Amino acid sequence: MIEIIKVDTKALQKEFVEFQYELYRDCKQFVPPFKTDIYAMMNEKKHPFYDHSISEFFLAKRDGKVVGKLSMLINRPFNEYHGTKDSEFYLFDCIDDQEVANALFDHATRWTLEHGMNRIVGPKGYGPLDGYGIQVEGFEHRQMMNMMNYNYPYYQQLVENYGFVKEVDFVSSYVRLEEFVLPEKIKKAMEIARNRGSLTILSFENKKEIYKWKASLRGAYNKSFVHNWEYYPLTDRELTYVVDNAMAFVLPKMVKFIVNKENEVVGFVLPFPDASAAMQKIKGKLGPIEILRLLRELKRTEWLDFNGIGILPEYQGMGGNALLMGALESAARENPRFVHAELTQVAETATQMRKDLSNLGVRFYKNHRVYKKVLD
Repeated sequence: MIEIIKVDTKALQKEFVEFQYELYRDCKQFVPPFKTDIYAMMNEKKHPFYDHSISEFFLAKRDGKVVGKLSMLINRPFNEYHGTKDSEFYLFDCIDDQEVANALFDHATRWTLEHGMNRIVGPKGYGPLDGYGIQVEGFEHRQMMNMMNYNYPYYQQLVENYGFVKEVDFVSSYVRLEEFVLPEKIKKAMEIARNRGSLTILSFENKKEIYKWKASLRGAYNKSFVHNWEYYPLTDRELTYVVDNAMAFVLPKMVKFIVNKENEVVGFVLPFPDASAAMQKIKGKLGPIEILRLLRELKRTEWLDFNGIGILPEYQGMGGNALLMGALESAARENPRFVHAELTQVAETATQMRKDLSNLGVRFYKNHRVYKKVLD
């Protein structure tokens, strides 16, 4: 018999967090997230998501042993912006057992209906840096830090057997940086945009210089993705949370901002050195020794991750997209130790960005699928 237990004590929180690490202990592609990040998602006093929305966490147990888990959310600003009545599931992990998955999703269905919602969507988390979807392609490749989720192939069957269907795919792309060359038409569009003089690319020497633009970057981040499927207007505290977390890993000299004549940030490229190898070794811990390992990895990794690329929609037709691609190329080339790069999780609904990436010759090599289930 499967028992579903609400996580409402510190002991149950620990069981919830530790289950994923045990389930993926022998998986070479899995990159353990920082445990502090998972605990933060469960902390209503600390995480900005709870300023406006609600969430609960559940364990599935059989004979007293944890065999599955998930969290359920209602993102009120998202529902208000899109006119939906969605609940969302996240942090779903499960042994390869349909009975366990069904018990978790039966509970998720009851929870959703009890809260007046009519559709379940997910995996979809607590903020824009939380990875979207269940991985359905590219299992042979290592997960890119905690910028995305990794799961066993059987997860797809577990959710689809329950009746979930595709909502949207998020594709990640690989490029070998020495082969990363801008097409001539993009170079010409860049030249026209530069001659027009309405947009300028900024580079930086250190994080202190970047932080001077923090307020403008927050605004640009909130406005750049208004046409994306996952968009909803972030609060100031959420934006600060996102920017501060992003700044912890970026290489300042590779960060690029696009600014207009009024010195407002209208586009950005945020490159992250890949710390996955160190994260696999530290297994979710984040003490002084683990931090030193992360810092060493950031200095020697050959992989670069682009998971912060955006431009305001009104500037996309003014050469802004070309300048963005040019900034992407220059960021990729400014440190020769980087050999490989990933452009992480671009939604299929972001048609212009997907088209631009195709023009650059990237190879789509991972796919994460967000699912939906309409409730009767």
